[in-house]
Amino acid sequence: QVALVESGGGSVQAGGSLRLSCVASGQFYSSYVMAWFRLAPGKEREGVAAIGSDGFTSYTDSVKGRFTISKENAKNTLFLQMDNLKPEDTAMYYCAADRRSLVPAYWSDRQDFAWWGQGTQVTVSS
Repeated sequence: QVALVESGGGSVQAGGSLRLSCVASGQFYSSYVMAWFRLAPGKEREGVAAIGSDGFTSYTDSVKGRFTISKENAKNTLFLQMDNLKPEDTAMYYCAADRRSLVPAYWSDRQDFAWWGQGTQVTVSS
């Protein structure tokens, strides 16, 4: 079993930055694919960014150039650096992981990751 715990959320003004972290524990291997998803009120959950064991990254169009996903394998930690935040980025952000090592096709649509964290809230005011 794998446990994921997110942190780093908060309230910021538009244009500000936040850095989310997700620490994995349990039977977790650094070869697992990891991702960030978000859920905003009245909207469906959407994939934000994903990273494979080969370093390949994938982003949803709305965050390209503003968000950066990365991980520190030695600490089993996933990060999401969020810059130039916009009010539409307001959402609960979730970390997810799966046994597959590469970012799967349609990862954002299928959202078929085995393990999920409890989420951390990000609120961006205008």
